[in-house]
Amino acid sequence: MIILKAAEQDFLEHGFKGASIKGIAERAGIPRANVHYYYKNKEAIYSDILLEILSLWDSSIITSTEEPAKVLGDYILAKVMYSKTNPEASRIFAGEFIHGAPRLQEYLKTSFKTWIDEVKATIEGWIKQGKMDPIDPLYLLFTIWGATQHYADFAPQVTAAMGKDKLSNEDFEQVAKTLTQIILKGCGISK
Repeated sequence: MIILKAAEQDFLEHGFKGASIKGIAERAGIPRANVHYYYKNKEAIYSDILLEILSLWDSSIITSTEEPAKVLGDYILAKVMYSKTNPEASRIFAGEFIHGAPRLQEYLKTSFKTWIDEVKATIEGWIKQGKMDPIDPLYLLFTIWGATQHYADFAPQVTAAMGKDKLSNEDFEQVAKTLTQIILKGCGISK
């Protein structure tokens, strides 16, 4: 929807406090009244953006009976490709957490907690079965999140280091391949 795309840009540029319905309407090229027709206020727009981000991220869940190399490899690839296709969303999400995640507290206590418990149980199951080294599942997840989202959240640093204006599809494929190799090897998982 045009309003949400415009809002993403306004929130990225000005943050939640600086963004405005007026600015969102101007970016969308529509009258302010049209924005108010769909959304009561900027909080409602921001909530929709956060919910969309969460629904995309929650679609790549690590709860499976497949082998850890495949499940973790698929998860890493999905997270890297999300950084490629949705960098603005990743930066908005990071910004929300930098400010203490005030609009995500209910999610963190409910859906997120359920998801994290399921993922931990899956990883602990692989460890008990001898399919991977005994590592802390949470630290593994933190590593994956930090490594994969880095390419969206710190894109200017990455492109400057690589001497490029923009990362290509091949670059993102190489990122996923390299991160998968490093993380699986660090977990004692053979591919």
